Amino acid sequence: MHKRKPLLTVTIACLLAGVLAISGCSINPNAGSSAPSPAPNNSAAPAPAATAAVSNATVNMAINAEPNFNPWFPTGFAESQPVTEILFDGLTKWGTDYQPVPALATDWKPADDGMSWTFNLKKDVNWSDGKPFTADDVVYTFNEIVLKKELGASNSSNFVDVDKVVAVSPTQVQFVLKKPWSSLPNYLAWYAKILPKHIFEGQDPWKLTTFNKEKPVGTGPFILTKYSAGQFVELERNPNYYGGGAKFSKIVFNIIPDNNTQIAQLLSGTLSMINVQDPNLLEKLKSNPNLNVNEVLDNNYFWIALDQSQERFRDVKVRQALLYAIDRESIIKGVLKGYGSVATGPLAPIQEKYYNKNVKNYAFDPEKAKSLLKEAGYTPGADGFMQKNGQVLEVNMPAGQYGVLVQASQLVQQYWQKVGVKVNLQVIDWNTYVQKVVGNRQYDATLCWWRAPVDPDVLAYYHSSSAGKGNNIPGYKNAALDKLLEDGRKAKTTEERVKIYNDVQTLTAEELPYLYLWYPTMAVATQKSLTVPKTTFIVAEDHITEWTIQK
Repeated sequence: MHKRKPLLTVTIACLLAGVLAISGCSINPNAGSSAPSPAPNNSAAPAPAATAAVSNATVNMAINAEPNFNPWFPTGFAESQPVTEILFDGLTKWGTDYQPVPALATDWKPADDGMSWTFNLKKDVNWSDGKPFTADDVVYTFNEIVLKKELGASNSSNFVDVDKVVAVSPTQVQFVLKKPWSSLPNYLAWYAKILPKHIFEGQDPWKLTTFNKEKPVGTGPFILTKYSAGQFVELERNPNYYGGGAKFSKIVFNIIPDNNTQIAQLLSGTLSMINVQDPNLLEKLKSNPNLNVNEVLDNNYFWIALDQSQERFRDVKVRQALLYAIDRESIIKGVLKGYGSVATGPLAPIQEKYYNKNVKNYAFDPEKAKSLLKEAGYTPGADGFMQKNGQVLEVNMPAGQYGVLVQASQLVQQYWQKVGVKVNLQVIDWNTYVQKVVGNRQYDATLCWWRAPVDPDVLAYYHSSSAGKGNNIPGYKNAALDKLLEDGRKAKTTEERVKIYNDVQTLTAEELPYLYLWYPTMAVATQKSLTVPKTTFIVAEDHITEWTIQK
């Protein structure tokens, strides 16, 4: 198979969210208004300046579904994160090297015993309603929302090792840990936005409609001014933003579920930036003289989750059989047009220091798949489908309408049925998919993806404590893996971490908590009038005050 080499290699970090949901933007120049270092000493280089900044420009972008404006909302993922990323700030944010740099915090330092981190906060920061931001907002966000497991906040499983957050002073907070956690500043850059205590105190955070769906109050570079359900979200520049104002006045997020419509609007100039969901269109976009197309690698992998609350999927032979039955090379060649590589585990090759390629592989082998199913007690029935104890090996598989998920799921359905697995594929819209699969865990098998911070710490996605709720979607539990992941968070040297996370990858390749499919090569296409940092979109949004527009 021909594998295309990326034009631009970038180290990056999204949950199921976590992938890029941003699809596009247009510009109307005439419209009106390793383990992180304890103390960061680097900052993102600004994007090259365009010929002239247009301060009153409007940038039109696209999201794929109805958003929620609360960054911790349990079912708010790829459709919401592009908006909340610029309405709110966290303590840290991504530098263009994908390591944490200051946002609401100026600096941070771990305790000598590794059991706490202290963050100093910026002074004179205000919420968009004029109220001052203080340490109390950080304490409330974590203690009352993120750390309350019964609330099931999105990405809250990232913080299972945080015991509590305390205010040392109005401008200093301390994260008290249950266990040492070297990569906390990295995860605080990962959609961990701070909410205003004065708005939420005494309220059910998920029922506060005036905030979650109407008028959020944030500390970010833009403020929400108008929302029309099913149509658009309009943001205006925050004139009092502590990080310096953006170089344009307005952003409009258009709600456009259909990728082909987004592409058409990009080509017409209505949108000027998209994350290309369909690799079939890349060559056409590359040949357009009005566009720049950059290919970027991501800390991203696609997978199939099998619901391991079901006994049949707790049999590793069944999991291995189902992976042997999938021709991943053909999916990469046919669906992705070569823009990807076969995945081996939860760490992508972009993490060169930690990536371990010397693990168990699963080359396409339908006969091996049938043999393993036989070892697991399955035999073909009269209808050709595998069965055990009179029960057909039948799988209900919801597929969300996003990017290549449906097309890839249809191929998996064909591959599995060829080895005797009956697959009922259900194609549903993205918002329904997130609620069904992530919120309610109503599936037998499902194909999706993870993006994660550029750090080998994947405890939030694999630890037993994250099963049921949280990012451990299949509900996989393994005490040996739990210990490795815990040891990885305690490790103090790079050498220790390399050894531990090599072992993590060896174990996950054998046990298959997820069926690993491919590492994608992402592509971002922009009109030449807009200059942004050459990264994936969410990271570029963290540097939105550096974006420039040519007349």
